[in-house]
Amino acid sequence: MLNKQPEKSPPISEAIALTAAEFKFISELLEHLAGIHLSSAKSTLVVGRLSKRLRHFGYRNFKTYFEFIADPANKAELNIAIDLLTTNETSFFREPKHFELLKTLAAAHPKGKMFRVWSAASSSGQEAYTIALVLAQALGDTAPWEIVASDLSERILAKARDALYPLEQAHQIPQELLKKYALKERGDQAKFFTFEPVLKNRITIKQINLTQKLPDIGFFDVIFLRNILIYFQMDVKKLVVENVATLLHPEGLLLIGHSESLHGVTDNLESVKPTVYKSLMGTVPPKKA
Repeated sequence: MLNKQPEKSPPISEAIALTAAEFKFISELLEHLAGIHLSSAKSTLVVGRLSKRLRHFGYRNFKTYFEFIADPANKAELNIAIDLLTTNETSFFREPKHFELLKTLAAAHPKGKMFRVWSAASSSGQEAYTIALVLAQALGDTAPWEIVASDLSERILAKARDALYPLEQAHQIPQELLKKYALKERGDQAKFFTFEPVLKNRITIKQINLTQKLPDIGFFDVIFLRNILIYFQMDVKKLVVENVATLLHPEGLLLIGHSESLHGVTDNLESVKPTVYKSLMGTVPPKKA
């Protein structure tokens, strides 16, 4: 679509404006591809997250960049744009009461029985590794437990697979667990830390679009679906919750973010306490062959 040479990049200090028509285009595209709704108040977020991509190509306006990513030949750049707009900040032990609950549930789980947790919007992996730390502490390194971590963004999942986190995030992890399971990197990676293989090997990382038919990933005792529903309109929110809830074990728990609610979203889940929901479907998972 675009064969011309890009225009000279504007100076870093020069702001790139986003028109109402341009915002309408990218917000509709994002909702179509990822189910995520951007209110007009998110215009600044679009500018902040995509301006560097404009400068990368030397474009002076969003119209030219959006024409570029609309061309099927430039799907790789479209994926980058979607990734940038759908990636949310995360941290270790975010909303700590959920992890206190997880520890209690794991400790009460029948010994020798597999305990499975799904981090359904795991971003760069801090949530999944927090879950792993809690389960390692509650169940031990040899008990049967496992975690599935998923996200829409393949770029951000690559960060989860690398599991390299800035040292300044280490303070978010209790010292006891940090000393036992974290490894400080060396050489060029000296400003980062990672985790022992005993934790990494418990986590399966998969790209999953929650608005589409879910892959066969089994059933779970606990599902973390946190801080993602706020980006969906009600129809998409219902679809996602219904999809995810089908993978809960009977009496399994679904956890959502503290700024979210399932009021009016589904009849298949019952509120146990704020942000914690119990499955009411009562479906017995099929036995493995």
